[in-house]
Amino acid sequence: MNMASRRLFPRLLAALISTALTCSAGAQNEVRLPDLGSSANALISPQEAQDYGASMLRQMRALDMVVDDPLLDDYINDLGYRLVASCDKPKNHFAFFIVRDPEINAFAAPGGYIAVNSGLLTITRDESELAGVIAHEIGHITQNHLQRAFEDSKKDAPLMALILLGAIAAGAGSHSGDAPVAIAAAGQGLIAQKSINFTRKDEIEADRVGIQTLASADFDPNAMAAFFQHMEDVLSAGAGGIDVPALLQTHPVTTMRISDAKARAAALVAAQKLRPSATGIGKLQWQQSTAPIAFVKDPTTLLLAHRADSTDTYSLMRERVRVLAGDAPKQAIYYSSNLQNQQGFDTPANRYGYALALTRSGRGAQAIDQLQPLLQSAPDNLILKLALADARLQAGQRAAALAIYSALNRQSPRNRAVALAYAKALTADGDKDKAREASNLLRPLLDNASEPEIYSAYARASDKAGDSVRAGEAFADASYYAGRPFDAMEQLKRLLKRDDLDYYARVRIQARIAELTPLVLELHKRKIQTEDNPDGRQQLHPADRCSGRLCLGIGAGPAEAIDPRR
Repeated sequence: MNMASRRLFPRLLAALISTALTCSAGAQNEVRLPDLGSSANALISPQEAQDYGASMLRQMRALDMVVDDPLLDDYINDLGYRLVASCDKPKNHFAFFIVRDPEINAFAAPGGYIAVNSGLLTITRDESELAGVIAHEIGHITQNHLQRAFEDSKKDAPLMALILLGAIAAGAGSHSGDAPVAIAAAGQGLIAQKSINFTRKDEIEADRVGIQTLASADFDPNAMAAFFQHMEDVLSAGAGGIDVPALLQTHPVTTMRISDAKARAAALVAAQKLRPSATGIGKLQWQQSTAPIAFVKDPTTLLLAHRADSTDTYSLMRERVRVLAGDAPKQAIYYSSNLQNQQGFDTPANRYGYALALTRSGRGAQAIDQLQPLLQSAPDNLILKLALADARLQAGQRAAALAIYSALNRQSPRNRAVALAYAKALTADGDKDKAREASNLLRPLLDNASEPEIYSAYARASDKAGDSVRAGEAFADASYYAGRPFDAMEQLKRLLKRDDLDYYARVRIQARIAELTPLVLELHKRKIQTEDNPDGRQQLHPADRCSGRLCLGIGAGPAEAIDPRR
């Protein structure tokens, strides 16, 4: 896929999901909306929806469309689950991830998968605005808009779902850069006009549910309307010279919709009891309370008091995604120029972004100079300490970097970002004992992990530690989660032929083959192209056709008795 098509494809992906998987739902007048259940689960079960979403995420990773970074991943999921915990249906499955795309957009996909484009995150002005967009997408999930698409449009929605999967497959396997764009554009045109009226109703409902969720999660309920107004202002200011943001294309915004969001937020504020602030100093402060709508207002000023730690983390993560989703050398120039010439740009977050860009551009020593003053002001900040360790490692100061990683690991022993960075540094030394220490650091992170980088790092550490079997298993898992299931299957089959496998390793590998077999068979049956199977025709040996049942060798016991991670 050429670069232009690669950048356009995520926008079409979001648009297709929005068009194909949203349907009618009448706008409600009450603050707390009723449970809008449906019989759509008879058409697509929750597990099927979750499998669809997971498959979509793997294919997006195969196209390098996902920003996989432990710090960002933990941040966006912590924020998402804080909102989920305050919504009406917290038992739904949810997963949040960041798309590598400068367009301002976000979308919800089947199975509770919610994507936030890097461009949207960087344009938000505070954490409440970001939370407002995510809360809106959560509203699409909790109000069953996605499932209802399959119920209310039994022909069109499944058709678009298939077109969407076809576009993803074409993007992964086609040598023609325009193939996924052509497929997606043609499919979208089939039902876009037919669905637009339903979409507007769903958008209003998702707004209302999202605003309630915002307030319940201790965010400013005005933030959603403020962000949409900001988008409108940006568009108006650049009339004639700026493209309409993708967010406004897939989430049409009107003056009436913004006014409705403002009115809904005002109703929530008006419903609060008036209380003096805890400090006795007047502030507009959202606090937990036992009121039906969970926050209270002290009206003596017009300032919103966010938690300091959340605000600081948000600002740092906003700059982190700007650097990681972009071109580091260009980002370094962006920060350097603005720090010199733009009044008000010299903030801790922008200094942190500059340091990241320098480190990723191979200028670790300069990054250290940016980070040290920040750490004098915030000596316990894990994010800044981790950045300093990365900069020292890049600058060749290995002993100093390892000392920081070690201290951070003792402080936060299961922090994924710390463990991954520390393990990579230990593995790079080439020492067998350090590699073994690295593999021990990463092994607990494999439980429920879906990030290819974690499996790849564990595989390299295990290989250098002398455990080539564990390394082979982890490399196969990395291939699978990176959207290369045929590759993963071939690696596992080759691994199974080794004559030095013990009983537990053999059963682990056989169990993993059995897990992957149904997926690979289905892709083979439909001749779907993937990066590792570009013609969609890779053959499976008859012995592999287990239809999901474990094909154990002679003398092996039941798979249920074996811990796959043992």
